[in-house]
Amino acid sequence: MSRLLSRAGRGVPTGIDRVELAYAEHLIDSDMPLVFAAMNSWGRFGVVPRGPAQAFVTAIGQAWRGEDAAARHHQRARRLSYRLAAAPLFGGEHALHARLRASPEPPAYLLVSHHHLEKRAVIARVKQRGAARFVCLIHDLIPIEFPEYALPGQDRRHRRRIETAADLADAVIVNSRVTRDAFLPYLERAGRAPPIVVAPFGVDLPARPPDGPPPLPRPYFVCVSTIEARKNHLMLLNLWRRLAAELGGAVPQLVLIGQRGWETENAIDMLERCPGLHGVVVEHSTLPDTEMARLLRGARAVLVPSFAEGFGFPLVEALALGVPALCSTLPALRESGGDVPEYIDPLDGLGWREAVLDYAAPSSPRRAAQLRRLAGWRPRRWADHFAAVDGLIADPAARCRRP
Repeated sequence: MSRLLSRAGRGVPTGIDRVELAYAEHLIDSDMPLVFAAMNSWGRFGVVPRGPAQAFVTAIGQAWRGEDAAARHHQRARRLSYRLAAAPLFGGEHALHARLRASPEPPAYLLVSHHHLEKRAVIARVKQRGAARFVCLIHDLIPIEFPEYALPGQDRRHRRRIETAADLADAVIVNSRVTRDAFLPYLERAGRAPPIVVAPFGVDLPARPPDGPPPLPRPYFVCVSTIEARKNHLMLLNLWRRLAAELGGAVPQLVLIGQRGWETENAIDMLERCPGLHGVVVEHSTLPDTEMARLLRGARAVLVPSFAEGFGFPLVEALALGVPALCSTLPALRESGGDVPEYIDPLDGLGWREAVLDYAAPSSPRRAAQLRRLAGWRPRRWADHFAAVDGLIADPAARCRRP
């Protein structure tokens, strides 16, 4: 739970944060024997005391979901994370290995983020000295496939992560067929064939936000994501600048939900310095799930114009809330959304403009058609995900074999 502990200071969760939290809560509630492990602030790996670990998971879940007294839950999560990060070696690797060897059932070391996945030696010792299978979750290979969208050097670091998984994993979980297919060449080069389960993530948002007045007085669209280059915010901002100039006070609003990321100087400059966007584009960097769901429910559509995705949390969350979606023609998004959303090339600015204007109208034939398709769409639940992966985690026979 190293990465989850490191996120205690964040006001809102990313997609990977949501996955880690869902796994932690599910495993705590299950009847599986469970040991928490993490690296402390000195880089030493070992056991995390279960009581404080569970208290931390509860606190950060309550904070991110925006439950009552969310600020107090945030403070409690931060205090617990500092306490755990400063613990003396968390009992040390020897204690962790001893706990694993003493387990009455064959243990599995489960890592569901990319955090520390590049630390091959640590994982190898857990496998060898703790007699544990290694089960990992691969979210995407985007930093390798699209290094231009990542921080400098992130492509090399992520390659080490993926190669570690290919060389050491006894079983692998992926969120989409797209991610699986991108990972398979690494397994082929490693000469290994661990069992792989494709298990799309579930949705964990309030089904019906509290009743209240419309969040905004005029039609609006929502884009949920960290502001970074691969999410294509710059196209949306240029589109809205043009619409504001043409439509004046009749322009629909654009709501951006997400923190500011890296190498997005042009987009940030437009947000902060473009007069035409003031009052037209609304930015929320920290919103609890209850407020995000309320904004999504009132939107004309959610916009997902990304250049690269491994799954597409905002898309499935919007569809689960009954909100139409306009999104990129990416295989991962098509896999997640099926035939419900409208798909537009991320470089087709005129296509996005036409769709936004149509969906903003009070009577939109295209929006009405998508709502009819959406009526028959079944949202995936976390229970579906865990029904697919629990056996893989618990089954000692789920081991790597040579092809």
